[in-house]
Amino acid sequence: MIAELIAESAKRLRENIQRVIVGKDEQIELALVAVLCEGHILVEDVPGIGKTTLAKALAASLGCTFRRIQFTPDLLPSDVTGINYFNQKLQEWEFRAGPVFAQVVLADEINRATPRTQSALLEAMQERQVTVDGDTRPLPRPFLVLATQNPIELEGTFPLPEAQIDRFFIKLPIGYPTVDEENSILLRFERTDPLMGLSPVLSTDELLAMQKQVREVRVEASVRGYVVAIARATREHTEVALGASPRGTMALYHAAQAWAAIRGRAFVVPDDVKRLAPYVLTHRILIQPQVRLRGRKPEEVVAEIVDTVPVPVES
Repeated sequence: MIAELIAESAKRLRENIQRVIVGKDEQIELALVAVLCEGHILVEDVPGIGKTTLAKALAASLGCTFRRIQFTPDLLPSDVTGINYFNQKLQEWEFRAGPVFAQVVLADEINRATPRTQSALLEAMQERQVTVDGDTRPLPRPFLVLATQNPIELEGTFPLPEAQIDRFFIKLPIGYPTVDEENSILLRFERTDPLMGLSPVLSTDELLAMQKQVREVRVEASVRGYVVAIARATREHTEVALGASPRGTMALYHAAQAWAAIRGRAFVVPDDVKRLAPYVLTHRILIQPQVRLRGRKPEEVVAEIVDTVPVPVES
């Protein structure tokens, strides 16, 4: 029953976002998986293919407060977290909250800021709190960072450090649209921007309830072992210098629960794990430099691991 309710709510969210985004059904569903798991989303691809539009459409579909941060090389950490300033009128120190104090934060082009500014999000993403001048302040719940990123080989970008990459629950490539999809985009945006008329389809309370209910989706011991086996295989692979962390293992586990719930199932099957592993684990592994020079990509390594780790079968 709970899984059916989650599936119905996810369907409303998906259909609302599809009023703006043409195609990309899988990317939308994966974004919803991250939202249900209280995870953060990193959307990476070349400019102009809808990364920011997807983030805005998702935020507009949720009944949450929303702030956007445009990351640039001159952005300071205090521009993200906020500052303490002296109010001369009141003759006392006050805290001016930064844009990170919102339920949905769009970190646009996050890899255009310096590593020092990027790291300002670390505490917020992991602990849902911000510490400024020794004072720790909680962030509102739910809290979600939607970050967009251009490929690091483009000029004027700074690679995200591994510690921050690991805090992103899922990494989504967008990809170019097909011919039919591109024609549909022109027609849909011909006269007006459908994003301007997008309204929320879920309340904050409904979203918080769904996030708790997702954790009740059943995972059998054999499937749980399958999740662990895939994560451990990334650490033992000869071409991998840094494998997935235990945080990555938990992310894959909870992602499978959410994926099953979106489909109206109260239990996880191995195919759920196989489907999500590339999106949850690929950005969390670092391959050997000599292997990377040969053109080998993390996506290929994860795909190979998923194909080789034995799948549990019903006895």
